[in-house]
Amino acid sequence: MDTRTQPDQTQSDTVGRDIDSLRKSIAHHLLYTVGKDSVAASRRDWIYALSAAVRDRLVERWMQTTRAQYSQNVKRVYYLSMEFLPGRSLSNALISLGLFDECHAAARELGLDLDELAALEPDPALGNGGLGRLAACFLDSMATLALPGFGYGIRYEYGMFAQRIVDGRQVEVPDHWLVAGNPWEFARPEVKYTIRFGGRIEERDRQAHWVDSDDVLAMAYDTLVPGYGTSAVNTLRLWSATSSEAIDLALFNQGNYTAAIEAKNASENVSRVLYPDDSTERGRELRLKQEYFFVSASLQDLLRRYFKTHAGVEQLADKVSIHLNDTHPAIAVPELMRLLIDERKVPWTLAWRLTTRIFSYTNHTLMPEALETWPVAMMERVLPRHMKIIYDINELFLDQVRRERPDDSDLLRRVSLIDEGHGRRVRMAYLSVLASHKVNGVSKLHSQLLKDTVFADFDALFPGRIVNRTNGITPRRWLALANPGLARLIDRHIGSAWRTDLEELARLGPLAADPAFATQFATVKAANKRRLADIISHQVGVAVRPDSLFDVQIKRIHEYKRQLLNLLGVVARYRRILAEPQRDWTPRTVIFAGKSASAYVMAKRIIHLINDVARTINADPRVDGLLKVVFMPNYGVSLAQAIIPAADLSEQISTAGTEASGTGNMKLALNGALTIGTEDGANIEIRDAVGADNIFVFGLSAAAVAARRAAGHRPHELLAADPELAAVLDDIGGATFSPEAPGRHGDIVASLTTHGDHYLLLADFRAYMDAQARIDALYADPTEWNRRAILNVAAMGPFSSDRTIREYAQGIWRVHPLSA
Repeated sequence: MDTRTQPDQTQSDTVGRDIDSLRKSIAHHLLYTVGKDSVAASRRDWIYALSAAVRDRLVERWMQTTRAQYSQNVKRVYYLSMEFLPGRSLSNALISLGLFDECHAAARELGLDLDELAALEPDPALGNGGLGRLAACFLDSMATLALPGFGYGIRYEYGMFAQRIVDGRQVEVPDHWLVAGNPWEFARPEVKYTIRFGGRIEERDRQAHWVDSDDVLAMAYDTLVPGYGTSAVNTLRLWSATSSEAIDLALFNQGNYTAAIEAKNASENVSRVLYPDDSTERGRELRLKQEYFFVSASLQDLLRRYFKTHAGVEQLADKVSIHLNDTHPAIAVPELMRLLIDERKVPWTLAWRLTTRIFSYTNHTLMPEALETWPVAMMERVLPRHMKIIYDINELFLDQVRRERPDDSDLLRRVSLIDEGHGRRVRMAYLSVLASHKVNGVSKLHSQLLKDTVFADFDALFPGRIVNRTNGITPRRWLALANPGLARLIDRHIGSAWRTDLEELARLGPLAADPAFATQFATVKAANKRRLADIISHQVGVAVRPDSLFDVQIKRIHEYKRQLLNLLGVVARYRRILAEPQRDWTPRTVIFAGKSASAYVMAKRIIHLINDVARTINADPRVDGLLKVVFMPNYGVSLAQAIIPAADLSEQISTAGTEASGTGNMKLALNGALTIGTEDGANIEIRDAVGADNIFVFGLSAAAVAARRAAGHRPHELLAADPELAAVLDDIGGATFSPEAPGRHGDIVASLTTHGDHYLLLADFRAYMDAQARIDALYADPTEWNRRAILNVAAMGPFSSDRTIREYAQGIWRVHPLSA
């Protein structure tokens, strides 16, 4: 349905789009949906009513899109992801509908401030980091391109967690994002599927029968995903676990209330929390159950949809494409085989042929510890039928390898789906590669490293299977919504077509030399920085200079992302200012944000250290006005939308060869931040796009990292040769930043010294500091800094998720837009 229209010209609406109709619709929902009148209504009641009114204007489009998919008998792509981070829905819906001004006016007539109300909407707690945000960008682009896409995930009751900082430490508390209800979802109590765990397999009549299982029900909740500039509205279907049995009434009537609901609670735990702590056996088992829970429900659902209009499986691979967003949904491979073989009685050979035509897989990590594996014993206990299917897939695969490579006896061990050397574990990434007709990395470097390292044997066995699809971001949320001042400025000079064709931003390039445009660009940035300074003051209680260089590192806390390298640089800068107070220092505000996984001890220690360093520096009058350090808690999409437009410098400093792509680097550059980064992930492609003069690249390359590790990295030699670095580590490991507990951060120092500095922070420290010196010098020339910032924005055309999704649709999924 390639119905390209301006958002305010689509003809599918029967609900009025004018101010009066919107005002009446809001009032109607307040009374009849919320059940309040204007006298009794709270602001949260009003935001619910307003959201329902806006949602109404998408529903008919949604129904029309669904009908078109059936009537045109299209091939659909089903995107399976453990995470989705869509951000707030109201503002995105208004952007898609082109109703921002009308809704503002309608709210004013009701005595309301739309911006204040919109800020009350909670971020859906359906993800943690880049994986979930990428999935949300992709759904946005699928709808904008009118592609028949369908997202599947879990409706987490409490998300991952809400992060609080108490005495400098991360504390995890439940994220009650659903407590006030969710006007953007539609419950589907009639759409339920039985999900089975445990039990045993009986062989009868040459068929496997899964019996004596413990069952959970998966219930569907649908969320609308509107496209921009089109009438297409796609669906994100999330699954919530419900017990297959009610409470035990006999126990309840005996007064044993806890035991009466024990089984019900155990069943429903599956969808309570994203990524439960996997430091225990029970936590790991719950995570496996989560993955199977949403995969099984999704596959049962999509097969039901297919068989509504098809009698046999012959066209299944022509009408269904299933995409695995990282390794978490890999259990979908044996589940599809089970559903076809056991439930539909499809012969094994045909079932496997269909499976390998249907699946595609995106890998998001090179690190072996992140390539998910499951103990065979656990799989046999929790999913016995799937373990048998995996054994059979592996046996047939290894027979094929023996025939094709009879002279490489070790190859069987290397490519087997069962790792026999580490307590017998199922290699889920290998299963994904084997079953998928296409496997993609997410940057040019990452895709090449996949072929050269972790999947080298599979690349040799299946040449051409591994391809690249560099990640992208949606400009609707990350520029139009996040940075309305800059969006308006761009619109005035080149028009608004960049919202669906980001390559249009190239027309800004010549304006980088235009003093009038540069002044307006700087004015927008200054306003964004003042806004963020106010947020920092309100949320963290730290006063920062809006005219200081805002140096930003906002991402999941992990050792390979090297927030710690940034912090080493902060401490070195602090020491230098104290040593030379008379110098003309460039004022800096260093901003960190991100969550650590609840069981990741070292990442949580790094958060504690950041806050200890911030506490000390921010209280030191000798550096007041020259250096501030801020850790902003509970990082999420809405906080990112406040930080990114205000950033001057984007820290993308992961160890080369560890970051698959990154998308924060793209968002920050799109909003006019200059990047300091290693030759890692998409940083390389950003450098190629913006030009080497407009980015600060430093440090070891991926090849140099591998060579240094192979030769033996010797941290103590670096410390002996660099007194400043040694002094920085002494300060961190001593009492400078934790006078009440000297040595509190000794374990962090030990990780860099006696434990080998695995991520090579010390090896890159001096190059990092040299790059920071170049940044200081450039920031002292506001005209030149501004020019380079504009050139960064102008060069971001290749990094739209619309481009990425077109490449997936054409080269991997083979799906086409709905026709008008």
